[in-house]
Formats: sequence, C-alpha cells, structure tokens
Amino acid sequence: MTEATTTGMRVLLIEDQRDIAANIWDFLERRGHEVDHCGDGATGLARALAGGFDVIVLDLGLPRLDGLELCRRLRAAGRGVPVLMLTARDTLEDKLRGFAEGADDYLVKPFALRELEARIRVLLRRGRGHGQRLCHGPLAYDADTLSAEREGRRIALTRLQGALLDALLREAPRIVSHERLIDAAWGRAGADTAALQTQVYELRQLVDKPFARPLIHAVRGVGYRLMEQQ
Repeated sequence: MTEATTTGMRVLLIEDQRDIAANIWDFLERRGHEVDHCGDGATGLARALAGGFDVIVLDLGLPRLDGLELCRRLRAAGRGVPVLMLTARDTLEDKLRGFAEGADDYLVKPFALRELEARIRVLLRRGRGHGQRLCHGPLAYDADTLSAEREGRRIALTRLQGALLDALLREAPRIVSHERLIDAAWGRAGADTAALQTQVYELRQLVDKPFARPLIHAVRGVGYRLMEQQ
C-alpha cells in the first residue's frame, strides 16, 4: 500500500551523494511526488533554469558548481522557485550565507525524511498567492507572480523575500515585530534575528536601493516597518 499524498509536487533534487539522493527520491515518490534528480551543480542549474518545478532541494557540496553559486545564479536569472538547501554545515555563518544567496530554508544533515517533506510543504504554502495585489505608496506586490513593482520597474523576488514583503505591506505603516516576520517567513521551521536581518537586507537591496527614498525602515530592537517618509 502506497503512502502517496493527494497533492503531489514536482521536486528537483540536486544531490551528488547517491545514497542520500536515492533515499530522498524513493521517499518522496512513495508520498506521491514527482522527482527529477541531478548529480552535479552545472546540470542542476541548467535543469532549474528550464523551469517547471515546485521546489528545488539543493545540496551545498556539489561537483562542477557548488550549491551557493548555483542558487546565486538562479536568483540572478529572476527565478523565484523555492530552494531548500541541504548541508552538513550547521554554523550560523553558513546559514546566513545560504539565505543571502537566495535560499528559502536550510536543513542540516542528517535529517528525517518526514521533516524534509514538511519543510517543502511550508515553502509552498508560504509562497502561494491569495489573489490580492498589495500596495503601499509607490510599492506593490503580487504574490501570484512573486514580483514587486515600484515606479514602473518590475522586481523578481524569492519566496522568502515575498513572504516578508507581504507581511510588511499588510501592516504598513505599522511596525511588524521581528517575531511576526520570522513566523511569516519561516513558520514552524523558525529562524533567528540574524537570519531575518540578512533577508531584510537583501529585500532592501531590491526594493529600496535603486530608488531615491527608502521604504523599509528598521525599528531598533523591535522590528521593521514599511512607510514613506517625507
């Protein structure tokens, strides 16, 4: 009897360790998901850029092209597909580097396969649109296309960046606490303030830095707010 779920996902697994890849592939397929596998970074990037996947499960230590560089190039190409990084590196600095390059979540080896699937589902729920375009001042966000727009310029976002911007826009111009933003972005998986700061920095680089006036403002020790300042 299969363990298949009712709503399967299309997963791109980029992992060079064959035993780990085989275990993940077998488990996800038994759960009703479709899995495509690549054993090196260069092939994985080409497959990811071709599109058609709901989520990418990406190992960091890959031959030909490492996971961080792969993720960096994927985001630079404007692809917002959620990325779950797998790694044996568990320091805060390693996690922050992964988030800075565009990862949406981070799972340290060894891990339980059920946790892997749960993390994937959280990423997909977080990124789903609600058929609503959120606006505040010159900034708009469309969750269905994972894109922001400011002064006529379209800005592609990752799922994590989109979740943070969604939370800020819904409360604007009120302050959104660090805890609320972490919950909106990472859910039960959780994160810490350092990871949040890294993601907000990346978001500001996209929606504030190219323009004359910043919209996202830090409130020291409390959180962030999105507002126009005269």
